[in-house]
Amino acid sequence: MSEKKMSSSRKHHLKSLMLSIAKGLLEVEAREKEEERKRYMVDTCPPLSLPGGVQALQELCRELHHKIDVIDEERYDLESKVDKSSKEIEDLKIKVQDLKGKFKKPALRKVRLSADQMLQALLGSKHKVSLDLRANLKQVKKEVKEEDKELRDVGDWRKNIEDKAGMDGRKKMFESEA
Repeated sequence: MSEKKMSSSRKHHLKSLMLSIAKGLLEVEAREKEEERKRYMVDTCPPLSLPGGVQALQELCRELHHKIDVIDEERYDLESKVDKSSKEIEDLKIKVQDLKGKFKKPALRKVRLSADQMLQALLGSKHKVSLDLRANLKQVKKEVKEEDKELRDVGDWRKNIEDKAGMDGRKKMFESEA
């Protein structure tokens, strides 16, 4: 618990030492990589000796084309193996996630789309579909209720209140309902 705090100059000194050591290690690693690359090139690519005759040059070209074809086949095979293994990895990740039963729900954001924009997004830009929602609705005639007519025909509101004021007005109201 009684840790002594390191002074800033000491921290700076240690940091600079670590950085200098790391820089030296990186330089050594870069030199090793370069040497390994040179060794590989010497092993796999023998020095090119150009023959003097046209026939010999044509034979050399055929040989180089054959080597290129072999290398392209190997590259294609390796690419297909990598693609296949990456698909298997993705499938296994999905299976593991299914087995865990925990799903990360992505953060959804609110998107405002009209019906036309939604159809265009679903069907793609090739299909131009216009959706008129009101075209499919049937026409309904509006029936006017008698009570609504009475309310409109009442006229002056002050007269209506005077009629209903007092006991006589309440009595009229109950008699009209019964």
